[in-house]
Amino acid sequence: MITAVVLLSGGLDSATCLAMAVDKHGSENVAALSIFYGQRHAEELNAARAVAKFYNVAHYELDASEIFRNSNSALLNTSTDALEKGSYAAQIEKNNSPRVATYVPFRNGLMISMAASFADSLGDEIELFVGMHADDAKGNTAYADCSTPFVAAMNAAVKIGTYGKIRLNAPFLCQTKADVVKVGLALGVPYHLTRSCYERGDKPCGKCATCIDRARAFELNGVKDPALS
Repeated sequence: MITAVVLLSGGLDSATCLAMAVDKHGSENVAALSIFYGQRHAEELNAARAVAKFYNVAHYELDASEIFRNSNSALLNTSTDALEKGSYAAQIEKNNSPRVATYVPFRNGLMISMAASFADSLGDEIELFVGMHADDAKGNTAYADCSTPFVAAMNAAVKIGTYGKIRLNAPFLCQTKADVVKVGLALGVPYHLTRSCYERGDKPCGKCATCIDRARAFELNGVKDPALS
């Protein structure tokens, strides 16, 4: 019986959550859910498939791209905006706005809601793992839907809406990406299979905010990013 569902993007954070779920529940009791939302870096879905296969868990995919058809987020294929380079902090300072160009309107709220609806039919009590961490929220600004108040509110809504069957587990909500990597290295996460870069193409650009954060996280752990080997 499925007792845990992991929102698996194919990136470093969600892959670490999957490793934690498998370590806690066993692969036979874990399902991974990936969502296509029209992201320009759709290659991350191939990474999600590879990570799910590595852990031998049931993997499901849903399409939410139509919802964002009219969004001009720089993270979407439909966007006419260029993808900004540099850290989130630099972007916020440059644009004098807490909302970065790669914010996708209420994306995490939508994904959590979809995952909760999906998970409700899989078992009696489900732990829903999500990979938000403190570096994404940046003081509850860069990505507001990665913040502590947001996740707390979504957890309350999910518990009420599913009669207590589903509860969120955001293990890294108050930790940094370096903390995520530290846990993942201890668990043997196959980071060489993951994809974080927001750009298209086979190789990471090394210049977008998520590439910068990822490189720093591995650097602080004293190891080289396996995806760059």
